[in-house]
Amino acid sequence: MLTVRDRCEVCGLDLSGADAGDGAAVGVILVLGAVIVGLAFWVEFAFEPSLWVHAVLWPAVTIPAAILLMRPSKAALVALQYHNRRKEMGL
Repeated sequence: MLTVRDRCEVCGLDLSGADAGDGAAVGVILVLGAVIVGLAFWVEFAFEPSLWVHAVLWPAVTIPAAILLMRPSKAALVALQYHNRRKEMGL
């Protein structure tokens, strides 16, 4: 799911030198974690739900959000790498 293809299907750009590593995962985890914790505090203080509601709600929100955000963030890191390191990538 997060593997960068060797070549762009549209323009034929060689992406074999592009490697964003785990940067996308780290960024998504940190940003999404901060947002989810803020929302959890807000829900707790505004509605005071039972503990089981938190146990069901937040994993059901966090896991799909992380999966949906991971691919665009990886693409953004590869695009930034291309923009800033074209010469090192042999382009």
